[in-house]
Amino acid sequence: MLTAAFSVCFTHPDFLVLNKAPGIGIHDEAGAPGLIHLAREQLGLELYPVHRLDKVTSGLLLVARHKAANQALSQAFALRLVKKQYLAISDHKPKKKQGLIQGDMVKGRRGAWLLTRSLENPAITRFTSTSVGAGRRLYCLSPLTGKTHQLRVAMKSLGAPILGDALYGGSPADRVYLHAWRIGFPYADELWQFEAAPEVGEGFAQLPAEAALAAAAD
Repeated sequence: MLTAAFSVCFTHPDFLVLNKAPGIGIHDEAGAPGLIHLAREQLGLELYPVHRLDKVTSGLLLVARHKAANQALSQAFALRLVKKQYLAISDHKPKKKQGLIQGDMVKGRRGAWLLTRSLENPAITRFTSTSVGAGRRLYCLSPLTGKTHQLRVAMKSLGAPILGDALYGGSPADRVYLHAWRIGFPYADELWQFEAAPEVGEGFAQLPAEAALAAAAD
């Protein structure tokens, strides 16, 4: 059970794979230590964030242990060689149950973002979904780009804001139901793949065991 700010899923001489709890930011904020700060203190390591997760999002986070690894792993992200899958729950009926969501993103009000119809530098997300009962659907989201709030905006544009995501019109819940479930990336001539099931939130705990695999199926 993930009861602290993070747990360590995998240790490599060059990187760590952490499982982040929801509700903590990656960086320090308003005097409160962020995940990287806490991980450095608790593990006694000099760590470099390779990518980020929203404060409300839980799940897999890749961090480098030295500058050379950070450069190599950041390059893999820049070249879109990193594959990620997220799980999300919504209790709204979507416009479609699977497909592609794409469009440019522009800043809205109160820190929110909006998805537009233009495609000059679009955010692109592939998704599938499956019904999990009680009017809810579980979504498997595969971001093909890495924009701020991309998945949360994509779900809102689908007419199915994420459960608990008040900023984007989601129904009230005990957390924002977005979890970084799987990550795969090349490093040192190997392909690394990791998976971590969500551990926080009654909505995730109530899912049938096969639901995530059904949502991820093509």
